[in-house]
Amino acid sequence: MNSKPSERIKELGLVLPPAPPPAGLYKPVLVVDNFLYVSGQGPMRNDGTLYTGRVGDDLGLEQGKEAARQVALTMLATITTHFGDVDRIKRLVKTLGMVNCTPNFGDQPLVINGYSELMSDVFGPDDGVGVRSAVGMMLPSQVAVEIEAMFELHT
Repeated sequence: MNSKPSERIKELGLVLPPAPPPAGLYKPVLVVDNFLYVSGQGPMRNDGTLYTGRVGDDLGLEQGKEAARQVALTMLATITTHFGDVDRIKRLVKTLGMVNCTPNFGDQPLVINGYSELMSDVFGPDDGVGVRSAVGMMLPSQVAVEIEAMFELHT
């Protein structure tokens, strides 16, 4: 992939939602050495509302995946707002995907693919794919998905 992440965002016609304000006492992003850590992000819509619901109950798999994709857009907005240039990111290193789901729902990895596929589209099939965990749990404000991530920066 030859184009920069910022160019890919434009080429893909992606619209970033507003970066959400912190919901507690924490930093939205933090740089340590050559790594950018991004706090857990929820699926913020372009109108500033959150994508809520429980996968396996009032949301299906595809809706959960759509929420995870929206988290990727929210994360890019948070990075742009609180860190700056996405082109300073070399690669995605680690993703923790959390799905608000029923106890019997077992396809959390398929839900989090919504996030992973978008990151692959923006940063490339190698640099946009890192190690990952996908788990089910109860989430704040009934958001459908929450994701935190770690990125390596260009030196």
